[in-house]
Amino acid sequence: MARYLGPKVKLSRRVGVPIADIPKHTAKRQLTPPGPHGFRGRRMKDYGVRLNEKQKLRHHYSVLEKQFRRYVDKASRSKGNTGDVLLQLLEKRLDNVVRRAGFVRTIWAARQMVTHGHVLVNGKKVDRPSFSLRVGDTISLRDRIHKLARENMESMAGHIVPGWMEVNPAELKSRVLSLPTADQIPFDVNTNLIVEFYR
Repeated sequence: MARYLGPKVKLSRRVGVPIADIPKHTAKRQLTPPGPHGFRGRRMKDYGVRLNEKQKLRHHYSVLEKQFRRYVDKASRSKGNTGDVLLQLLEKRLDNVVRRAGFVRTIWAARQMVTHGHVLVNGKKVDRPSFSLRVGDTISLRDRIHKLARENMESMAGHIVPGWMEVNPAELKSRVLSLPTADQIPFDVNTNLIVEFYR
C-alpha cells in the first residue's frame, strides 16, 4: 500500500496552509516556503495556482495522485457540482471520519488506527483507510485502543464535530447522519480550480 512517508510539515510549508490542525503545522514560522531563506520566487502562473490548490486538498486527506485522480473522475461522472461531490467522496473516507470524530489528532494517526484493525464499522473490522461510509453507518473502536482515544480527545478539548456526524464520547462511537456539504468541511479550498486543473 503506497503512502507518503516523508516530512509532513514540509508539505504545509510548500502549499502555504496548515494541512493538519496541530501546533507543529499551524505555527506562523512554518508557513514560510521551504528552503534556507523561504525564497518566494515570482508570482505563480495560472497552472501553478491550480496545482497548489489541488496539492492542498491531496495533502489534507493524505491521498496520492493516482487515487486522487480516480476520485476526481468519479466526481465528474456523478450528478451535481463536481467540486462538491469530490469533497463529499474525500470526507466520507473512514480515516477522515475517525479524525473528524476527534479520536485522533491527525489524518496519519487515523490511517494507522484503521490499518491496525482498531476501527469497527457497524460492528465489523475494516482495515482500509479509503473505505467509503454511508449515511447511518456507525463507527466504534476496539476496547484495547479506548485509553489512547480518550487521551487524544482530552488533549483536543474544544474540538468541533461537523454537523453531518454525531459522536458519543462515553462509548467512543460515531455515526454518519447525512452527506457532508462544502460549508461543513473545516478546510478552505477552491474546488473549482481543482476541477479546472484536470480539464
